[in-house]
Amino acid sequence: MSSQSDVCTGITECLRNVAEEARELYLDKQVPVLSAPVSPLTFYRQYVAPNKPVVVEGAIRHWSALQQWDESYFRKKIGDVKVSVTVTPNGYADAVTDGKFVMPDERKMSMSEFLDKLERPDDHRVFYIQKQNSNLTEEFSSIISDVDTHIDWGTEAFGQPPDAVNFWMGDGRAVTSMHRDHYENLYCVVRGWKKFILIPPTELAHVPYELYQSAYYREKDKGGFEIVDDEATGKVPWVAIDPLSPDLDRYPQYRHTRPLEVTVHAGQTLYLPSLWFHHVSQSHDCIAVNFWYDMQYDIKYNYYKFLESVSKVVSAEKQ
Repeated sequence: MSSQSDVCTGITECLRNVAEEARELYLDKQVPVLSAPVSPLTFYRQYVAPNKPVVVEGAIRHWSALQQWDESYFRKKIGDVKVSVTVTPNGYADAVTDGKFVMPDERKMSMSEFLDKLERPDDHRVFYIQKQNSNLTEEFSSIISDVDTHIDWGTEAFGQPPDAVNFWMGDGRAVTSMHRDHYENLYCVVRGWKKFILIPPTELAHVPYELYQSAYYREKDKGGFEIVDDEATGKVPWVAIDPLSPDLDRYPQYRHTRPLEVTVHAGQTLYLPSLWFHHVSQSHDCIAVNFWYDMQYDIKYNYYKFLESVSKVVSAEKQ
């Protein structure tokens, strides 16, 4: 038993060293901001290959959306269009609530009705357009000419067109809980700001996961919401900590993370590399468009999966 414990301790120390050496050798202490887009080759060499985030100024300055996208424009152009909207009582969709992984109530409403909800928010419901199914091309095709359908230097660097182009707009109370994606992400803010808390994948051993019963919100006829278990899905793994208020007594390993914070303002583009953990908050009435590129299953993916498997061994041994 003691030898197993020693091995576990040794692996834990090695994982901690990996995170520290990554910070010392190549990760930036804060997310850099480029004054203009660089060439696809430079972008790939300096940010994609080493898997490092960067904010780029001026990449979308030619988008007419920067000047046109506001309530009056949307009401005139797409006011009657039915769009997918999520509704929650607290702004947290796809997040851990009351010990369960709870997904939002989803419904269709006209864009004008959604805008009415944003202009006159109530205390009990938070509305957010966040359907991540390439909704810009599917539901907002009438305004897609106001933006690009891809970011040219990103598409060339990634070697493929985006898998999805998503439109985001919502209440300032809407929060995206900490998670990671298997996509390369170019996130463009059109109006307002988005604040990202980022943790590199080299620190995944210090980011706690737990299994939670999958569930969803359902609004009751007389007001309020109930949480309904999704028995078909069962339990799902999710990040167990809120970076805004981390429970370090329960998850002491989180102390070894060194989160980066960056606020992306209107007109800026964030390259959010695949596999980085991220938590997102926003200004009220924020509008954004993001491009998801399928990550290449290359050495960085295999490296991540190796770290993940080792971390699971350590976690299982501790339990």
